[in-house]
Amino acid sequence: MTEPIRVILADDHGVVRKGIREFLEEGGDIDVIAEASTGAEAVRLVEEHRPDVAVLDIQMPDLTGVEATRRIKARFPDVQVLVLTAYDDDPYIFALLQAGASGYMLKTADADDLVRAVHTVHRGESALSPSVAQKVVQQVATGRPLGAAKQIELLTDREIEVLQLAARGLTNKAIGHQLAISNRTVQGHLANVYGKLAVSSRTEAVTEALKRGWIVIG
Repeated sequence: MTEPIRVILADDHGVVRKGIREFLEEGGDIDVIAEASTGAEAVRLVEEHRPDVAVLDIQMPDLTGVEATRRIKARFPDVQVLVLTAYDDDPYIFALLQAGASGYMLKTADADDLVRAVHTVHRGESALSPSVAQKVVQQVATGRPLGAAKQIELLTDREIEVLQLAARGLTNKAIGHQLAISNRTVQGHLANVYGKLAVSSRTEAVTEALKRGWIVIG
């Protein structure tokens, strides 16, 4: 017998994790070896267990699914990421695919479809819900690059930290105090963010980052 596929499961709702775990393990060829309730915990568990597949939600505390995916793929490129979410908005889809996710499934999928998706990404192939696949095909058909009409460079970890604090309404001085950096350094990070996102204000930057799942509020 082949070894079961080793999976890390990350979702901030315990009841949802329980249901997904039961679906995945029912056939006996998938083993959920650890669960996480935050994005940061998901990254830590991937580092600790080196699973075959990480199944991640998008909206999680501490770290969004987009940023967790980016960190996992940067440090552990052999770990396949399957996004399982209720969101099928274009910014989420293309931000996750750009970050390195191999699959994007909606939580409305049947249990069998979810199990097949885990097997598919484990083989190194792509697994997309039908509605998500349609959006990708439409993007390709229009000749535009994946990721939206304008190509956007990913933010660094520090830039995301600064923007997350800005989203909470902190001043540059307060952000600098919390991160132990100077006010001038905060201004520099925000300038870089504005340039990467092609925006001219904090509000626009925060709105764009929220749409892409790079930061969360609350």
